[in-house]
Amino acid sequence: MIRTMRHAAALCLLLLAALLVNAARVQVLDAPSLDKNPANRRTVMARYAEPRGDILVDGRPVTGSRDTGQQLRHERTYTEGPLYAPVTGHASQTYGTTLLESTEDPVLSGASPLLTLFPFWHDLSRTRAPGGDVVTTIREPLQRLAYDGLAGRRGAVAAIEPSSGRILALVSSPSYDPGLLSGTGSEVTGAWARLNAAPDKPMLNRAIRQTYPPGSTFKIVTAAAAMDAGIVTDVDAPTDAPEPYVLPGTRTVLPNEATGCDNASLAYAIRWSCNTVLAQLGVKVGLAGMLDAVARFGFNDGSLRIPTAVARSNFDTELTVDRLALSAIGQYDTTATPLQMAMVAAAVANGGEIAYPHLVERTTTSDGDPVTQHVRRTYQHAMRPPTALRLQQLMVDVVEGGSGSNAAIPGARIGGKTGTAQHGVGNVGTPYAWFIGWAQAEGSGRPAIAVAVVVEDASAKREDISGAGSAAPIARSVMEAALLDEARDEARHLAPRKGTVPSIRP
Repeated sequence: MIRTMRHAAALCLLLLAALLVNAARVQVLDAPSLDKNPANRRTVMARYAEPRGDILVDGRPVTGSRDTGQQLRHERTYTEGPLYAPVTGHASQTYGTTLLESTEDPVLSGASPLLTLFPFWHDLSRTRAPGGDVVTTIREPLQRLAYDGLAGRRGAVAAIEPSSGRILALVSSPSYDPGLLSGTGSEVTGAWARLNAAPDKPMLNRAIRQTYPPGSTFKIVTAAAAMDAGIVTDVDAPTDAPEPYVLPGTRTVLPNEATGCDNASLAYAIRWSCNTVLAQLGVKVGLAGMLDAVARFGFNDGSLRIPTAVARSNFDTELTVDRLALSAIGQYDTTATPLQMAMVAAAVANGGEIAYPHLVERTTTSDGDPVTQHVRRTYQHAMRPPTALRLQQLMVDVVEGGSGSNAAIPGARIGGKTGTAQHGVGNVGTPYAWFIGWAQAEGSGRPAIAVAVVVEDASAKREDISGAGSAAPIARSVMEAALLDEARDEARHLAPRKGTVPSIRP
């Protein structure tokens, strides 16, 4: 009897050990494949079981969560969705995530191990921490003014704080409401189909995912290349550029919209946007020199992340001399995102250095404890500081006495460059209106903002479309708001604390 009991106990122990081994295999070894199995609804249900963390602008959430009471319990909501869609993207239970909702998903969904003091606890317990928050660099007044300025027209605005790389505004128009895609069902699939079929492409982020011929705004890059290479040492000296200028190796005459461009100085050519002068300077710099220069501004870089991926701005690496001349004035195959052209303006404003552009200042837990913090770093040194100083004055001349007068702001130092970019086969398309610029308050030690505006479908006759008329007023309103923001911040910083006596300078 005792022997039989011993055998039975041994068999039970063996079966228990086999059960434990099998459970461990399922829980540990097979867990990843089971999690990824399309038939496993538990992972998806767990993802939406708790509210998602928020994306913040100026300390205020522009996202939220709605309890649906369904299996996928919490659905994403958006405050003023079209205004912030180029920043947030969408978080859809049907179509996944885009933009910040995608790049910051581990924090927002609570899956990041950084959200807990014990990084492996949630892996072992198969639970999630409460979703954390993402604090953006966007300033609400600037974002709204840029959005209202475009007024539904196809186009984009990108604005940067030159000294830090903070992205202050990122607008794409026309836009869409990401909340239409948040849930599941026929309404969501119908909205997805309509948005993707819309001819104006409202889901396209034109500020960072669309490239345009930059036209005359690119002349700032060519001017920097010519000055850094020593081809231009005196911006007020004649450049020997003829008018008309025949593209090298062809019979094609390059026209000028402006007058007085024959043998004009670089200063005059920037002020009034002489094609002939900058095209010839691009040829003198040469293809190798231009490729080196554009790379220092960020062109041909497909790795830029803000943290969302940014489309690669292009300057062809193989060009005949005539095409190099056209590329040097922002035509032919030269293309750029609005963010890239804001970086060009920021490089001039910041003494030649481009701070790495970023959209996320920090991430936090749901309680506000810090998780990650952006650390400023240099992206590129686009030009030598003396070149930047001379270009600053040239861009100021554009606004104070040239083609960019519509961007002038009383009491502030404004630099700018207008552009009207031809496109389409035979240049038959409606031109793109461009303006890039920067603003510095009187008495301030550094510029407050650099901005780029492009308007695709400028509401004017084709012959009347220009960066000065269509894009510069939008840039001016955004720059003015940035200067007011800076003044308020400085006033708050200088205001005496309650109960203290303000210091008086002798």
